[in-house]
Amino acid sequence: MGLTPLCFLLLVVLAVTAAAEENTVSDDYTWPQWKVPVLRKQHTVHLSSPNFSARPQLELSGTCGIECQSHLPGPSLHDLEKFLSYETVYENGTRTLTSVSVQGLNEVTDWPRNSTNKLRHKREVYGTDTRFTISDKQFSTKYPFSTSVKISTGCSGVLVSPKHVLTAAHCVHDGKDYLNGAQKLRVGILKEKSRRGKGGKGRGGRGKGKGKRRKGEKDQEEEMEREENGGKGEQKGRGKGRKSRSRRSAESEKPSFRWTRVKQTQIPKGWFKGVSNGLAADFDYAVLELKKAPKVKHMDLGVVPSVKKLPAGRIHFSGFDDDRPGNLVYRFCSVSDESNDLLYQYCDAKPGSSGSGVYIRLKEPGKKKWKRKIIGIFSGHQWVDVNGNGMQQDYNVAVRITPAKYAQICYWVHGNSSECQVA
Repeated sequence: MGLTPLCFLLLVVLAVTAAAEENTVSDDYTWPQWKVPVLRKQHTVHLSSPNFSARPQLELSGTCGIECQSHLPGPSLHDLEKFLSYETVYENGTRTLTSVSVQGLNEVTDWPRNSTNKLRHKREVYGTDTRFTISDKQFSTKYPFSTSVKISTGCSGVLVSPKHVLTAAHCVHDGKDYLNGAQKLRVGILKEKSRRGKGGKGRGGRGKGKGKRRKGEKDQEEEMEREENGGKGEQKGRGKGRKSRSRRSAESEKPSFRWTRVKQTQIPKGWFKGVSNGLAADFDYAVLELKKAPKVKHMDLGVVPSVKKLPAGRIHFSGFDDDRPGNLVYRFCSVSDESNDLLYQYCDAKPGSSGSGVYIRLKEPGKKKWKRKIIGIFSGHQWVDVNGNGMQQDYNVAVRITPAKYAQICYWVHGNSSECQVA
């Protein structure tokens, strides 16, 4: 019968993961219903246009990590309102600053205290690379993978509404200025079908091409096996200087994108250096509003008090890693440590995956149906100020969505707080 297609193997992995969660989770493990604070717009002022002169940063330095945060007091209401005030940059290059008030913060309860765990793993890929390359277009354009998008500055993002993309703030701003190219920012959505022939003799067609397609799927399976074995396991007798069939197949099947211009970009003031006093990592997120809504399903936001206490403590995300150009890369892993605002995790990743939406699966309240929701933004590989004394260590970091951040992102998406009362 031949080797199992890559897409089928990945479906098996997802099914096993879901089955494990189903067997270990009681009906009590549902999405918690949070009463989130309410953001009110105070006033908006016009600022001078940005220079758009900053260069993209593959790695961030000096951010205050979990250990560093544990020595700091929690932000006051005044500080939080300052951090959640935000800049909006429009496609014509103009910029505004909007200040906000936060109401009902004291009603948010049971949010965890900062915690620390001395066990750490270093660098972007830990041991054997466990990432899955989704090179089959028909698979990568299906939910939940279809929610992943590519940002023209080199990052990834996730659709959180029909026309809004959540990504990392450092993908458009370095803390001092907006990136070169951010003024003409674009978002790439994976195309579902190739423009080439829809049948017959066309390269992307059906009919006579069926046999070749199956052969290509076998090659993709071989590629995934080699990836899981650290690059080993190639067939014998293959020349050293000759590309493997799987590599050629993966290259020929690279996904194509449909690019859409960004209408406006919103970033929390807490991201800017010197404002948050070293806490910028907590606010490494931004929302991009598209000029035209793609006909693609989006993923909702969610809030959880702890990831480590959830079934298996696993998180999932997909992005466009630089070392696998043009291909969507999916991974899942355990969280090694968490604080109020950050997640340290074992997920294998490379530059380019920054800005990906980190999601988990839980049951909907009162139902047996499982639903995926975004609970964080993958910030990427960072050099972290561990104890606040300047000593740097490198970790893979994700920014978690707190009730206050949920309220802000929801406000950006809907334009008012009436739809953002409960997470």
